[in-house]
Amino acid sequence: MAANVFKVVELAGQSDTGIEDAIRNALERASKTIHKIRWFQVQETRGHVEDGRVMQWQVVIKVGFGLEE
Repeated sequence: MAANVFKVVELAGQSDTGIEDAIRNALERASKTIHKIRWFQVQETRGHVEDGRVMQWQVVIKVGFGLEE
């Protein structure tokens, strides 16, 4: 049985509409240059507030991807 080995990087994503979109934005952009992305883990969630309203969602995620042979 082959052992799986992953490289882990940290990404930050943002969105005006919500946390899920911030995650999706980070993953979709990263997938243009990082191949074999297999998993992510949310490390931080925060937002930008103006006049008592959430204006932007921000997330920091760890992303694991398979190494090339």
